Amino acid sequence: MIIQPIIDLASICALRGIKEAVLSPGSRCAPLSLAFIRHPEIHCRTISDERSAAFIALGMAQQLEKPVVLICTSGSAALNYFPAIAEAYFQQVPLLVLTADRPGEWIDQWDGQTIRQKEVYGSHVKRSYAFPDSFEHADKRWHGHRIINEAINESMAFPPGPVHINIPLREPFYPTAEEVFDYSVPVPISGSSQGMLTLSQEQKAKLVTSLQGFRKIAIIPGQQKPNPAIRELLTLLTKQSKAIVIADLISNTQTADVITHPDFILQNVADRNPLVPDLIISFGKSILSKPLKQFLRSYCLMHWHVQEGGYSPDPFQRLSRIIHCQPLSFLSMLSETSFASDPDFIGAWSAAESRVRSVLPQVMQEAAFGEFKALSLCLDKVPPFTKMHIANSMAIRYASLLASVPSTVEIIANRGTSGIDGSSSTAVGCTFTTKETVTLITGDMAFFYDRNAFWHKYNLPNLRIIVLNNHAGGIFRLIEGPAQLPELEEFFETSQRLSAVNLADEFGFDYAGVHAEEALQASLKQFYDKSFRPKLLEIFSESKANATVLKNVKQLLKDRTASSTERNG
Repeated sequence: MIIQPIIDLASICALRGIKEAVLSPGSRCAPLSLAFIRHPEIHCRTISDERSAAFIALGMAQQLEKPVVLICTSGSAALNYFPAIAEAYFQQVPLLVLTADRPGEWIDQWDGQTIRQKEVYGSHVKRSYAFPDSFEHADKRWHGHRIINEAINESMAFPPGPVHINIPLREPFYPTAEEVFDYSVPVPISGSSQGMLTLSQEQKAKLVTSLQGFRKIAIIPGQQKPNPAIRELLTLLTKQSKAIVIADLISNTQTADVITHPDFILQNVADRNPLVPDLIISFGKSILSKPLKQFLRSYCLMHWHVQEGGYSPDPFQRLSRIIHCQPLSFLSMLSETSFASDPDFIGAWSAAESRVRSVLPQVMQEAAFGEFKALSLCLDKVPPFTKMHIANSMAIRYASLLASVPSTVEIIANRGTSGIDGSSSTAVGCTFTTKETVTLITGDMAFFYDRNAFWHKYNLPNLRIIVLNNHAGGIFRLIEGPAQLPELEEFFETSQRLSAVNLADEFGFDYAGVHAEEALQASLKQFYDKSFRPKLLEIFSESKANATVLKNVKQLLKDRTASSTERNG
């Protein structure tokens, strides 16, 4: 018999606006799964690999900005959720994780599919709950209702994130033919409302007074979803010459007026002192650029971070003030505040950015063919309003260096934990939420590691996949430590000879494989045409050659920007 409190779980989720669930098959979780599958207002999908399922749910929740339910059976199935849960925690993405479990008396008794699931995700969820295992008393049912309401509220409270409910279930797991799932039974709803966090007049006055002491302000947005209002304010602040804005790709704030090539700028300038800010103002989550982080840790004096709540990291080792308000509110105040800026500081950054932008296209045109050149050509063909998922390691670094994506394209990357394990699955989850084109740019290691992203019955006609296949983990040739080791190829690059052609055939994708620039250009002409199936473009190159190409591009860019400085000096 399926007990009513389990059915109530689904009812409460639906009434709270949660309409999507990702399930993985299992017997212990059958009552939970059926409660959601049979609910008329909840859309369920089944993904057999729990690790992939969790990243797919993450990709959906990123776009929906509300919790997606995850349901799995007991035992190691729950452990396979962990990578995506950690990513969701650090990306601040809401997930409602429901794991079936043995009743407490059977834990550690050598019963099948049994582990210690209580608080199994530790400090990587916002909160863990233990659901009641019996409902003889009315208070137990009230407790179950309260838990699900509290869990939903907690997942959405700022900063949002994953919440876990462990649910012990006893047999029988499957309903009889006569049993009816009654979703009309009244259930209590205890939602929460979160107001807009803004600065008081007194707080604004104090900040304005403090701002008068700074003349070299650098605004650094971290990873976030696109926000047109924030982008407009950042553009206004740069036009007012009040600050420079350094925006790498994952901030989704890049425009023609902001600094988008900090890596190249910091590599190319002989004297960094004119670029040193006396105040950093940051908001959003992490930034991608390692050279920028190292520069700020070495040179910056003060750092203000703006966020609504939660803990505040100190990535530049200079955190001096935490401002609890919405970034939009703070930026509005900044645009309305009069203070003196140092024109030499603004000019130094602007001139350096201008030199890179004027030289980089020609340098890339002259570059030898490899994955860096190939990605440059691919980015030029991305249609507007694409949702672009970029896998970790070299793919996201290449894209960030090029910084040539239109502002209408949303950049999505798993930079919470920065792992390669779920990039494809996250893109698949995104595809489930939109009819817009979703482009996944990934290296071969990340792609083959997460091949189960495509192991399901759901068609993805708007998905486009670009695989940069250099037959190795090419990033290790660009890191000073492993690049010089004799063990590089076997133990760091982990060379492999796989091709995606077999996977494309297995899952029914349109496929093209290219080895040269002319073939790539020809394939790109049809790549974004409408299709009834996903399309996969595999670009082959060699790891050693790719490392040489990138080093040559950096050197040529350095030489030419130096020449430009001398001519304009």
